[in-house]
Parts: sequence; C-alpha cells; structure tokens
Amino acid sequence: MSDNELGTFLRSRREALTPAQAGLPAGTRRRTPGLRRAELATLAGISVEYLTRLEQGRDRNPSAQVLGALADALQLTLRDRMVLRRYAKEADGGDPLICAAAPPLGRDTRPAVRAVLDRLEPAPAVVLNWIGDVLDRTTGYERLFGPLGLFDADRPNVVRHHFTDPRARRAHPAWDRVADQLVAELRHEAPLRDPYVAELAEELTVTAGAEFADRFADLSVTPRRSGSRRVDHPEAGPLDLLHETLALPDDGQRVLVHLPADEATAAALDRLTGLRPGGLRAVGRAG
Repeated sequence: MSDNELGTFLRSRREALTPAQAGLPAGTRRRTPGLRRAELATLAGISVEYLTRLEQGRDRNPSAQVLGALADALQLTLRDRMVLRRYAKEADGGDPLICAAAPPLGRDTRPAVRAVLDRLEPAPAVVLNWIGDVLDRTTGYERLFGPLGLFDADRPNVVRHHFTDPRARRAHPAWDRVADQLVAELRHEAPLRDPYVAELAEELTVTAGAEFADRFADLSVTPRRSGSRRVDHPEAGPLDLLHETLALPDDGQRVLVHLPADEATAAALDRLTGLRPGGLRAVGRAG
C-alpha cells in the first residue's frame, strides 16, 4: 500500500479531468489528457508549489478549505470527496471517526419531549440537537422527509443531508435560503468553540465545498425561529409549509414543527400521512 495515498489520489483525479471538463482550452503539446498542475492550482486558488508538495507527499496536512477548493476544482463526487477527506485525515495521523473530547452531545430526548411529539401528530415535527442530528420525530415528519432520503443515513443529520444529497436540492426550490438558515443555526445555536461543530464543518467544507464553507465563514446571517418553506415533494407534490422552532436550551436541543400554510398543502399532508381530510388544518400566513 502506498504511503502517499493523498498525493496519489489528487494526482490521479487531476490527470483524469480534461481541460474541456474544467472549462479550459485544450491547448497544444500536452503530455497527458488531464489538467496540468498549474491549471488545477489556479482553479483551486493555491500555488503550484503547494500542490506539488501535496502530490509528492511532502505536505500531509492541508486545511479543510484547501481540500474543499481542490474537490470543487476537480469536480469530485460526494463519494470521492469523502475518500479525499479520509486520506487527508490518515496522512495527518488522525482518526476521522474520533471527535475531540467535549461536553456530551445530546442524542436522546426526554420522555416529556417525546410526549410533546406524540401530541403534535400528525404534524411533521422533529427534535434536533445543536449540530442538526435527528434525535426523534413524528410519523408525519418521517413521511414528509423520508422520501427525500433524510433517513437513509445511520445517523440522520439535516445539515449534512441538505448539502450533500441531490434529492434535497431537487425538493427545495429555495435551496439557498434553507442552506443559509441551517448554517446560521449551526454557527449560532452551538456552544462556543464546540468541537462537534468544528468536526461537522470540517467534513462539509470538504464534501460540500464552497457552498458550505462560504456560508460558514459569514457571521452576518443569524437564524430565525419561524418562517416558511416550499417543498416539491416526490409523492405529495408542491407543499407550502410554515415552521416554528421551540428551543430546549437546557438539553441543547430544539423542536422544529412544520404546519400547512394553505388548504391544498393540508390536504396533501393528509394524503401523505394516510389520514382522512381534516387531520391537519391550514394555519395561513401572518399579515
């Protein structure tokens, strides 16, 4: 096994990406059909000398921002981005599955919170911790977001899903606005310098690239406790939803409740949850 898997991986992906795929002129006198180091370095915003050190294994500690920029420039798939991140972690001598010591990250809900969820049925409602892990949910929430792939993961996380699953992008016409909100919550709802946030941010900087990293670096966006969302659901069709957030600060958790904004959405959610008409009533928009 090579002791320079990170460098070998970067070089192989560079040589596999043609100039045309990268939006560059093919030029003449190419020794390889792939990109030159100078071309990739320019696309990623790093120096040729630094890229050379990475490919040759003389630098084994690139930042998440550099990895994300290289992944964007190389047009890597999500699977390849995860491989790139793993190689970088291993090259630096770290274990990508271990997070630094920190206060316990809540992964369970109290019985009283579970009872609240029961009373919110059939409304789509979910309990999240401060990094967006799904801790508990109503059946209405599962039937709403299950077909979008949220629960395909062993540990469902709404931030990771929104940035890395193409089904989330297709389902949200206002994908950018939802992304802004999710990153604002990640930045502002967590304890200061929380290592779990840092770990998720490092992961998504690589796997989602600039779309996540630029938002995470922007401190001006603050989360909103209420709002609206349009979802183009693969089974229920277009849904106009209002959402309210109920904070559980002592638990480091929050309850997010979705409600129909109009009668058409209420009827569609009734069909989705298998209820007779009237199971959910439209709330209507304020003002």
